[in-house]
Amino acid sequence: MMGPAHSLSGAAAWLGVGAAAAAFDHPMPWPVLVAGALICAGAALAPDLDHKSATISRAFGPVSRGLCEIVDKLSYAVYKATRSSADPRRSGGHRTLTHTWLWAVLIGAGASAAAVTGGRWAVLAILFVHLVLAVEGLLWRAARMSSDVLVWLLGAAGAWILAGVLDQPGNGAAWLFTGSGQEYLWLGLPIVLGALVHDVGDALTVSGCPILWPIPVGRKRWYPLGPPKGMRFRAGSWVELKVLMPAFMVLGGFGGASALGFL
Repeated sequence: MMGPAHSLSGAAAWLGVGAAAAAFDHPMPWPVLVAGALICAGAALAPDLDHKSATISRAFGPVSRGLCEIVDKLSYAVYKATRSSADPRRSGGHRTLTHTWLWAVLIGAGASAAAVTGGRWAVLAILFVHLVLAVEGLLWRAARMSSDVLVWLLGAAGAWILAGVLDQPGNGAAWLFTGSGQEYLWLGLPIVLGALVHDVGDALTVSGCPILWPIPVGRKRWYPLGPPKGMRFRAGSWVELKVLMPAFMVLGGFGGASALGFL
């Protein structure tokens, strides 16, 4: 799928989690719902860091472009080192390592560890990166027409405001994990969810997605998981633009309303 659809699906997924949390009598404070939806929307773009034309690879200028080259080479090296004889030969790392459940879990766990051990500045950095990506994905038309610096300033301001709100008693810094020193441990959850939602979205397309790696399927270690061929679509096709994106908006709206107790 394309960036806007990935971001919409990420936001909708977190709002759905908020609805489920409310249904199980553990509602999210509204700042957690908002921050988590934005983080998840940004994280849903992150697996494409292995592709030089992806939104995330352009979002932070030379820094993200350089990181893209490193991730692409790392992904390709891992693919070559672990592929079986049944897996096809490749010339790059796109849709390999960063499109797996293992990558999603490791990145989310790393973010949680950084948030807990790194203090306020680590939390601000996590929020900043994902808010910039959320703007690039959810407001992609406006982001394309504006300068990168303006998007970065918007992300920085949003991160500062959200962190300030979350830090207030009862607003969610200690949501879900209430032990001493566990504030913001939950920040890794929308990152994991966003990456997994991205992978599921890519699995619906023609090429499929090796979500299950390193778990083998049949003779393949990098099995491109997906529905039957006849049910798949091309990225950017009318199915994505006219069916899936409106569906994500409707589902996200219902999820958010349920999470806030309006339904």
